[in-house]
Amino acid sequence: MTVNLLVESLAKHICNRPKNERILIGIDGVDGSGKSTFAERLHRSVHPSRPVLLIHLDDFHNPRHVRHARGQRSPMGFWLDSYNYEIFEQSVIAPLSPAGDGHVLGGTYDVETEQPLKPRWIVAPDNAVVIVEGIFLHRDELSSVWEVSVFLDVPFAETALRMAQRDGTPSDPSHPRMVRYVDGQLLYFAAAKPWERATWVIDNADVAAPRIIAPHSSFAAQVCQQ
Repeated sequence: MTVNLLVESLAKHICNRPKNERILIGIDGVDGSGKSTFAERLHRSVHPSRPVLLIHLDDFHNPRHVRHARGQRSPMGFWLDSYNYEIFEQSVIAPLSPAGDGHVLGGTYDVETEQPLKPRWIVAPDNAVVIVEGIFLHRDELSSVWEVSVFLDVPFAETALRMAQRDGTPSDPSHPRMVRYVDGQLLYFAAAKPWERATWVIDNADVAAPRIIAPHSSFAAQVCQQ
């Protein structure tokens, strides 16, 4: 199946849900799994039928001194300290709840410049589809908030290559500079088993031909058993 056909199929499923309520969609996956691109494709596919907002969890990073408090290469620090989940819950999740007013904060921190973002408020209509893309979205604090969620499953060998092309990081996932990210994701896998919590697990190793797979057959499930 081509990526366009798969995304259109998911968009149809989403748009068939009740049209008088907001729908929260989570797009999860390790760094380099293709979350941003997939979320943007889904945004374009849903948009003709419903109002759509796209939120990036990366815009809710903690400052560097918090992220690296356990050490610059600490996997535990990556897993536990990367994001300000309290602010994310207060400024995104709570406003989108049935009792919320729909006024969502677009982000709080620019990790590239290590500077706070100027507040940017977005209004989500009562029938909006809100797509959130980011890592660790099936952690205990967040897994229950998604009406629909996706876990993009890609082996670390492939995601490391993508990150090397995008960010200039080492292409070998076992490189010491990659330990923080790879082992941090393994901590997440062990704690949350995101392939079991997601509505759909999608093999996105070939971005041109993603496919829905059984959770137990995912790379993440297999590597977690090793």
